Amino acid sequence: MSQPSQHQPAVVVYSGGMDSFTLLHRARHQHTDVHALSFDYGQRHSRELGMARQVCQALGIAHQVVDIRAIHGLIDNSALTDPRQAIPSGRYAASNMQATVVPNRNMMLLSMSIAKAINIGARDVYYGAHAGDHLIYPDCRPAFVEAMNEAAGLADFNPLTIHAPYLQASKADILADGIRMGLDYRHTWTCYQGEELACGECGSCIDRLEAFAANGMEDPIAYRPS
Repeated sequence: MSQPSQHQPAVVVYSGGMDSFTLLHRARHQHTDVHALSFDYGQRHSRELGMARQVCQALGIAHQVVDIRAIHGLIDNSALTDPRQAIPSGRYAASNMQATVVPNRNMMLLSMSIAKAINIGARDVYYGAHAGDHLIYPDCRPAFVEAMNEAAGLADFNPLTIHAPYLQASKADILADGIRMGLDYRHTWTCYQGEELACGECGSCIDRLEAFAANGMEDPIAYRPS
């Protein structure tokens, strides 16, 4: 895998969640020209896109929200895209979080991010897969990243690399990295419910809360009363 060049532009898959928020800032430390890509695929927690817009505007980062809702009928068998399904509660586990798998999501998002990178002459694409996702989401596993990197190397005449720097890190590790960078996580959205206040009950919320607890901190966002 090639090392990123500070003088080359980079593309970051930026959902607006805490992992990709940390990743965005890490990429800013490694590149002077960062382009953030967010995707509207009809997710129920689309509130994350609003957070992404606000952050990029405040940082002066080039940001594009790609509307791919036309594919909703291809990926609607997921609790994250079908409002008729209940969002599972409880800690991340294959038994209860399988319902939140969006079919082939990362391959689609990375493919479009690779296209963006080629279009602007970038050689580096970043996305925020981490170790806590390996059990549940196949497109967050190391073998997937390796395969996508091989495909990315064939997608253009110039070498292009997909970076997943948190691939072997826990959410607590990612947060610790962000704390070292002095990041403010009020500007992120994690809850799968996408309501005014975070639910504190879905796997994503619980994972987030446990990450803050592991770092001896209180989550700065508001949660609805339990």
